[in-house]
Amino acid sequence: MDRNMRFADALSPNGQRERRPMQVAQLKLAGPTVLLAVVLATAAGAEDKSPVAKQDVQAKLAYCEVCHGVSAQGFHGYYPIPRLAGQQTEYLENQLQAFVEHRRTNNIMFNVGHVLSPAMIAALAADFHDLNPKPLGGAPAELVGAGKKIFEQGISSTDVPACSSCHGPEAKGDGAFPRLAGQLFDYVVSKLQNWDKERGQNPAQPDASALMQPIAHNLTAAQIKAVAAYLSQLE
Repeated sequence: MDRNMRFADALSPNGQRERRPMQVAQLKLAGPTVLLAVVLATAAGAEDKSPVAKQDVQAKLAYCEVCHGVSAQGFHGYYPIPRLAGQQTEYLENQLQAFVEHRRTNNIMFNVGHVLSPAMIAALAADFHDLNPKPLGGAPAELVGAGKKIFEQGISSTDVPACSSCHGPEAKGDGAFPRLAGQLFDYVVSKLQNWDKERGQNPAQPDASALMQPIAHNLTAAQIKAVAAYLSQLE
């Protein structure tokens, strides 16, 4: 999420962000060597807590979109890359820190997160929160009904609470509880099926991911897919 590219016209005259799909496409062609160089180039100033310029935030947002899709809507690739649009700011900030502290395992996101200043993290989180693209969709429609029931009612026989009790009736999250509405179907499936392998990986620093561990464990593969299908089509 920290590609320090600069674009000549990243801001419109009235200061509002303009999404530039062509610029994102051009960045995709830059290649891993250029992208790694950009990330490393910011490391020296990672501890700077001074306010960040709008154009610098825009450049980094464009970098994030290379993987997370235009307007951070998510991306279906070799493996699913999550939607960040509309996400709770507190959750985004917490998860970036989790990658840095190895409470969550992802080498790419560790390299991205540990060079970001606190001010830049806050700016990026706020910008992502304000985005609201349409969900990408693509989930099996026949699973949505069953997923809606689990989301709203839970599964009492296996101690699975209603997802809405934490994530809200519209799955838009609250504070440390993430927004799930519009999240990619295959991403949600992957995360829930592999929760133990990806979350809470630093026992010395336990975090809120522990709340989901027994819930993810008690969901069957079919139930996970149903919930994921329901969430993926919410706006």
